[in-house]
Amino acid sequence: MDFEKRRANARARARLSAAVRRLLGEGGYEEVETPSLVPAPGMEPHIQAFEAPFVPEGGGAAVPLFLHSSPEYAMKRLLAEGFDRIFQLSRVFRNGEVSATHNPEFTLLELYRTGTDYRGVMADVERVLEGCARALLGGGTRAVRGARAVDLRAPFETLTVQEAFLRYARVDLAACDGRAERLVEAARSAGHDPGPGGESFDDVFFRVMLNAVEPRLGAERPTWLVDWPASMAALSKVKRDDPRWAERFELYAGGLELANGFTELNDAVEQRARLVEEQALRGRLGRRVYPLDEAFLAAVGRMPDAGGVAIGLDRLLMLLVGAKSIEEVLLFPASGFPGVGA
Repeated sequence: MDFEKRRANARARARLSAAVRRLLGEGGYEEVETPSLVPAPGMEPHIQAFEAPFVPEGGGAAVPLFLHSSPEYAMKRLLAEGFDRIFQLSRVFRNGEVSATHNPEFTLLELYRTGTDYRGVMADVERVLEGCARALLGGGTRAVRGARAVDLRAPFETLTVQEAFLRYARVDLAACDGRAERLVEAARSAGHDPGPGGESFDDVFFRVMLNAVEPRLGAERPTWLVDWPASMAALSKVKRDDPRWAERFELYAGGLELANGFTELNDAVEQRARLVEEQALRGRLGRRVYPLDEAFLAAVGRMPDAGGVAIGLDRLLMLLVGAKSIEEVLLFPASGFPGVGA
């Protein structure tokens, strides 16, 4: 990519960051900073953290630290202390991730609001993303993704995961009742490859999701994909009226995942149990088992009801400037480092 295009995209990034700060400030959000070096990174089974041990200058044993993969734990501690609307433009790090939409160092826009649930946060995000589009697109809201225009004018389309699987994959998730063998049978009957035998429900789900559902989401306007299977609740509450589903959402535009958010879990006992389960899964997958973040767990039970979201700022910029690869919106992508490539 030539110099002028790189510079234009760098300037677009600066305008995007300024628009985010202005729009969230108008909505009563405060900007915060949290540490990048943490004693316990996120526990997501398929994310690898960069290790960055602290070595005392005067000698002594190294203290294990990690570059965070998200500021989520620290920001929720702030909610427990009394902050009510907060956001952060945070540099985050995930080891091994290099592709057209992944870089091992990237920027998350993470925000949390108390006194609401995932629906309230979704409304805030719609307002901010429409405003960002207008700031970068000369007052318009139509971005280009591939050969298609995607209109970021609110409101966005909303589909439940159940509805999306029925529409795009012809698979009835509810009838599968969380059982892997039923999902395998349903996927095969609908003409999908369910993968090798013996995989979990979640593994089969994501194979169908990535191949049949995700590419079709947000074709003409962004799509909220809401109410995920309870097994994928992560850090979210499950729905009180139907505990088969979690109050979790993802946002897609032109088949590109932009955001992931929840009605935030504030049950400390349940949160600990979920993290212990993820520790066990990491062990079974042969990945390093990270320690529990006890400061975070101590705060969870004091955290008020809240909603939160993480938005990939680089991917949003890709959408707004029409970039095909994340490399186009980074001045120094990791694929340019010796030995690293997409």
